[in-house]
Amino acid sequence: MKAGNKTGILVFTLLGLSEDPELQPLIFGLFLSMYLVTVLGNLLIILIISFDSHLHTPMYFFLSNLSLVDICFSTTIVPNMLVSIQTENKAISYMNCLTQVYFSMFFPILDTLLLTMMAYDRYVAICQPLHYMVIMNPRLCGLLVFITWFIGVMTSLLHISLMMHLNFCRDLEIPLFFCEVTQILKLACSDTFLNSILLYFMTGVLGVFPLLGILFSYSRITSSIRKMSSLQGRQKAFATCGSHLAVVSLFYATGIGVYFSSSMILSSQKISVASVMYTVVTPMLNPFIYSLRNKDVQGAMGRLLSRAFSCL
Repeated sequence: MKAGNKTGILVFTLLGLSEDPELQPLIFGLFLSMYLVTVLGNLLIILIISFDSHLHTPMYFFLSNLSLVDICFSTTIVPNMLVSIQTENKAISYMNCLTQVYFSMFFPILDTLLLTMMAYDRYVAICQPLHYMVIMNPRLCGLLVFITWFIGVMTSLLHISLMMHLNFCRDLEIPLFFCEVTQILKLACSDTFLNSILLYFMTGVLGVFPLLGILFSYSRITSSIRKMSSLQGRQKAFATCGSHLAVVSLFYATGIGVYFSSSMILSSQKISVASVMYTVVTPMLNPFIYSLRNKDVQGAMGRLLSRAFSCL
């Protein structure tokens, strides 16, 4: 199919997790449940941070943005999958597929950069506590988030603008439940050299370098904690970093799994499992990690619930 016919004719087929009709109701129920938990859990985090003045700090400002991004990321992918299962229609149009590709790149970029900012925030809080409020002032925090969204928008637009020039001329089956950039490039019959170069370059710049920044921040944090004479001070410092470290580990582990499973020749089942972990499970678990491992969030949740019950 030629490029000129893309918008009118070109249709991709999302193979999903399984072609077994008996498993479809189970998959539908499971993903609907996980999606609702993701949305409600992250909305709760946003509400808690918004209404509790004790959490009006840079760390929780970044966390509320992270929760918003997780809601949007899941909403980009899961509802379309649920509709395709319900209607038994696995086809997705060219423009809808490109839209999904755009947002499936955009929101992970935001996740990566926000997690990096949160690591820097912890570095300043522990290594330079006396200058924390001066360095992490509201203007800087707002600017950092704005830059994050700007980078995400421009990078994703650059990918999409190059992909719109590709031709597709063979079976357009994607072994996933959403349109993912590496899988789309594999289906193109025109030259994808520039697309691949941009993909690898941006993966390095927006994936590897932020991870190195996080590791550097925590190496300095660990060095500062080791110098603390108070055991209680050490425990408090570790406690403030535990939730963030858990989220970073989960995000990068699942992200690397998706990247390598999509790039290498693996079974569609293995690719789908890695994608589920990255796109559905990780956004769902983040609120639990921050609520179960963070006493500040637990306290704020208790105050919010007691206020809600007192109004009844």
